[in-house]
Amino acid sequence: MNDLADWSLLRSFLAVSRRGSLSAAARATGLTQPTVGRHIDELEAGLGTALFTRSQAGLLPTEAATALLPHAEAMEAAFAALVRAAKSGGDPLQPRGVVRISASEIVGTFVLPPILAGIRGRFPDIVIELVLNNRTDDLLRRDADIAVRMIRPKQDGLVARRLGHIPLGLYAHRDYIARFGLPDTIAALAAHHVIGFDRDDHSARSVASSQLPISRELFSYRTDSDVAQVMAVEAGLGIGGMQKAMAIRNPALVPVLADQVAFELDCWLAVHEDQKDSAPIRAMFDGLAEGLSRWVSEGAR
Repeated sequence: MNDLADWSLLRSFLAVSRRGSLSAAARATGLTQPTVGRHIDELEAGLGTALFTRSQAGLLPTEAATALLPHAEAMEAAFAALVRAAKSGGDPLQPRGVVRISASEIVGTFVLPPILAGIRGRFPDIVIELVLNNRTDDLLRRDADIAVRMIRPKQDGLVARRLGHIPLGLYAHRDYIARFGLPDTIAALAAHHVIGFDRDDHSARSVASSQLPISRELFSYRTDSDVAQVMAVEAGLGIGGMQKAMAIRNPALVPVLADQVAFELDCWLAVHEDQKDSAPIRAMFDGLAEGLSRWVSEGAR
């Protein structure tokens, strides 16, 4: 039986799964096409099942490959975490290594860059990787070392620190208000141009459903990108939700229904308990906690 513990086989399997052909997988991995093909053959022989079928569209994964994919991705993430841990350490006063941070699209785009710039000034030997998503399981999967989250992480094995709550509200650009006016009640929003989700309503419902009649039909500008929603508000396309700390930095934005609509999100910083004592991860965690606490305080004023 072939050695299924050979990581190179799974690496080639992941590349073919993601790119749909041996040639594209070879380019992605730096291997030759015959080598990638041999790896797939060895993996199929070891598992005793076919993993791909040929079609005009390329190599299509079988049911067995689809079932194997999340396990292979978990091994890939664990290997990446192992490499980061191996490169960490050294002088705790001047830590070096790679730290991977997971955050939401909004936080990673608008909030973290100046905070990370300050951390970079103190710890120039830390390599920063930033991944933007709203998943809460990435630390357990070892896809990231530190996560900034707007809900409390509940998984076992994580160490989490609450940094405070982030106020949110509805805002509109003064140009929009000059043209369309302001609603005076929540019900009046139905007659306005409201910015919101397209197909993914999870975040909107979890934040605003207790105060607003959230539905896709309410919105005349729809996008599932939180950043695109913020930019649409700032461009005057309509009324949309935004963190107060972000809105107060733009004098052209005006609160909408501030006495009737107000939300809060908790801000949490989490790290896997097995990694909390790593010098670069500890330095990054403390720096993020300091910077995000200032951001939270700014919005609470």
